[in-house]
Amino acid sequence: MDTSTVAPAPAAGAAAALRKLYFLRFGFAAVWAALLFASPRTLGSLNATLLVIYPLFDVACAVVDVRSAKANQGPVRGLYVNIVLSALTVAGLVVAATSGIPAVLRVWGVWAITAGLVQLVVGVLRRGMGGQWPMIASGAISSLAGASFVAQAGKGDASLSTLAGYAFLGGVFFLVSALRLGRADTAG
Repeated sequence: MDTSTVAPAPAAGAAAALRKLYFLRFGFAAVWAALLFASPRTLGSLNATLLVIYPLFDVACAVVDVRSAKANQGPVRGLYVNIVLSALTVAGLVVAATSGIPAVLRVWGVWAITAGLVQLVVGVLRRGMGGQWPMIASGAISSLAGASFVAQAGKGDASLSTLAGYAFLGGVFFLVSALRLGRADTAG
């Protein structure tokens, strides 16, 4: 991924589309986290389904983001990488869910690290649009959180509650970014 050049700031339509997408992502993350947090120590069919749905939703959001970015000549390479990472994570979680919470935490951790780095790069490339500093911070935090998930998997007290907290915090970053995009849109 070439991050040495900065793409021109996308049109106002891209900012409005991202704003809507970010609000949606916040709402989804909040509901998802609440559902997962209800039983963080079990890996039954509900939690296994929730775990697979999250990266599937990420794929769908990235596809919507790609379409908007293409229409406005924005950065898309990182978004394609994110789609591939999230799709691979879906497959990994399907397998990991049959092995237990530590395996899920390892797969989720690797995804959080790699997708966080991609989010950081895409945020940097979009910084001219405004409202991207929360996305840059979120990408960096995601990478660090991913490492902690992998470490937690090796301990005896593995729980899905950290994933619920991670998703909710990520949703808050999307909310803050959506609000900042709205201010940038009305200021320009």
